[in-house]
Amino acid sequence: MRKIIIGTALVLTTSLLTGCGSDDKPVPADKSAHAQADAGGKPGPDGASGEVRHKVTLEVLGTGTSKVYYNLDTNKMVTATLPWKKTSTIALTTDAEKRIGIGVSVVPGSVPASDGTLRPAACVITVDGKKVSDNKGGKSDKMCTYTVK
Repeated sequence: MRKIIIGTALVLTTSLLTGCGSDDKPVPADKSAHAQADAGGKPGPDGASGEVRHKVTLEVLGTGTSKVYYNLDTNKMVTATLPWKKTSTIALTTDAEKRIGIGVSVVPGSVPASDGTLRPAACVITVDGKKVSDNKGGKSDKMCTYTVK
């Protein structure tokens, strides 16, 4: 339970810090990554020309059900039937986003191991088809996190 609470705190902290620390104008709440992806390479709010798009997939592997906390196009917690997958296109539109990146993460809940104990479910993050983060098949109690640049 402590690991889930710590993981949740990390996800929330990551999501709060993702929008902090730059001099860029704030993006209105209705401008999701999908809405930004439809901008078609037009200059961003800071005068940046073009945008960089990345297809990001979060996965939690295993069987049964588990809580899944994730930060992708939204910050959310779901009770999911495993295996679970969420894919979205992340659009980096400003110079700051291109330089610093946007954090994405997934915190898998616990699942029963073969010996009857509970362990974290396996998680994987892929960007443009390349695996960039995992928790070693659930052997690590760390969440999967990555900064998309």
